[in-house]
Amino acid sequence: MINVATVRLIDHTGENVGVKTINEAMNMARDVGLDLVEISPNSDPPVCKILDYGKFKYEEQKKTAVARKKQKVIEIKEIKMRPGIDVHDYDVKMRAMKGFLEEGDKVKVTLRFRGRELAHQELGMKVLFRVQGDLALLAKVEQNPIMEGRQMTMVMSPK
Repeated sequence: MINVATVRLIDHTGENVGVKTINEAMNMARDVGLDLVEISPNSDPPVCKILDYGKFKYEEQKKTAVARKKQKVIEIKEIKMRPGIDVHDYDVKMRAMKGFLEEGDKVKVTLRFRGRELAHQELGMKVLFRVQGDLALLAKVEQNPIMEGRQMTMVMSPK
């Protein structure tokens, strides 16, 4: 399915044979019992290589599988707190946040206000700034504290 008159040919040993007509290249591939595969179609003339096409496709699949395995999907983990959080509860939440950040995930800290707590938003800001200070070595603030309805949110990402 190669639709050009001449190609730059690389033989089955990996040596550059030079520019050949498409018929010469096909005959050379047929003599060796392998396929003629277009490697770089955008160059002038296109680069073709004599190789086993089935083996070539298998190796390409292996490369993409290894690349997919090495990828890390970054998730956003959410931790919910209240403005009047107790010391021990705060420590438990901090341990969880540190674990998430060490795994490479982002952490969204949500502070929910109920009833009259909404009048004292400065208490919520104190809690979020305390979280920010405690995680300063592990994380940076990606989104500063924002008030959204009855809750205040802040997003932190690993350094």
